[in-house]
Amino acid sequence: MPASATKALRVAVLADSDTRWKWGALTAKRTISTEKGESGIRLDGYLLRGRATPTARQLQEVGVHADSLREVTAVEFLRAMGEESYDVLVLALVGGGVQAMLHGLRHVWADSATRPVVVTGYVGVVYEKLADGLLLRHGADLVLANSRQDADRFRAVYEGVGADASAVTEVALPFLGGDPYTGERDPYTVVFAAQPSVPASRTERTYLLERLIRHARTHPEREVLLKLRSRPGEHTTHIEELPYQKLAQKADPPPNFRLVYGHMGEVLDRTDLLVTVSSTAALEALHRRIPTVVLTDLGVREVLGNHHFVGSGCLASWEQLDAGHRPVPDEEWVARQGVAADGSYATAFDAARERITKLLDRPGGLPPLAPYYTPETAPGYLPGILARHHLAPDGAPLPGAPAADKEPGPVRQIVRRAARGAYRHGVQRVAPVIRRMGEL
Repeated sequence: MPASATKALRVAVLADSDTRWKWGALTAKRTISTEKGESGIRLDGYLLRGRATPTARQLQEVGVHADSLREVTAVEFLRAMGEESYDVLVLALVGGGVQAMLHGLRHVWADSATRPVVVTGYVGVVYEKLADGLLLRHGADLVLANSRQDADRFRAVYEGVGADASAVTEVALPFLGGDPYTGERDPYTVVFAAQPSVPASRTERTYLLERLIRHARTHPEREVLLKLRSRPGEHTTHIEELPYQKLAQKADPPPNFRLVYGHMGEVLDRTDLLVTVSSTAALEALHRRIPTVVLTDLGVREVLGNHHFVGSGCLASWEQLDAGHRPVPDEEWVARQGVAADGSYATAFDAARERITKLLDRPGGLPPLAPYYTPETAPGYLPGILARHHLAPDGAPLPGAPAADKEPGPVRQIVRRAARGAYRHGVQRVAPVIRRMGEL
């Protein structure tokens, strides 16, 4: 009998940003099979302390709730994993963070007869650092691929370096959903889904803002929305040095143009046309069959990520949109991207559920974690990754590693918030000035 049938499963998620918390928590809810549904799962959330640790507002906007949620350092988290007993652990981190935790957990569980099933993957489209990111995630029991195309690519990379590829498991993005698009609304609503780091330059970001405003002026009967990921001073998965809010202060938009925040799904509920450079929001829109455009104005370039959409039928420019162009997605391309617009989304996580159930019921427990990178295979790379999380090459905490046995007091919390605010101020204001001075 599956373990899930006899007790509520204990699941932990470690995330380092708001978007990764959303991915990790929803992945846990969709891939953990219990006969009791979500009520049969206890979900404990851990937020890795760093530059992108989500604020209370960001967590509220994400809208995914846990039974407990606390902020931790890497060492504090590893200590908790040695003291708590979980059935499943989802690592929703950047590649280097996943690799550090895999080695740290191997050390923590060295003398343990049992350990959780460890799951990891990607928040969205994988368009850069494919080999690097994948090998840093190798060693988890499940490496989730959000589409058939990604699953094929992931296995090819692992097999190409002689690593075990059996952990690669095809699923879909866990936050897809919502009602299918049924036709134009009144008013017709165009939404531009902004990204924190794409494009990166002031010139290109200003250009996109100006074209969006121009579209609003060209079509005064339409509502034109700029959907933003975070408010000034907040960080998400990627650093945003030039927030659109700041650029928009110098613009003079028409009354049918607005900045909006909030849950992407709720914004898509009123969207007639989704426009982006390469945001995962494009896949959310395609899943709901909302007309979707991936912009070519700045070129089709790997650095922008829009090259991922070659063959999608969604590539177009603002000139074409101003003239009334409506994109028609290629059904074969869409089917390979895991967006499940054909209605198969309900079964997209079956393979992951079955694999987790088998691992939970494995006689004698699970073997030790075995990442591809070790002090023998990557002696010039791995130690630096681990050291950034205050771990030694064997995964043990380094002497003097920051850790706390109790919740920080009010003074320490104030100092921490001030330090984080100073960092974000430096990223968004000081760094761009220094960069411009260096270009003189």
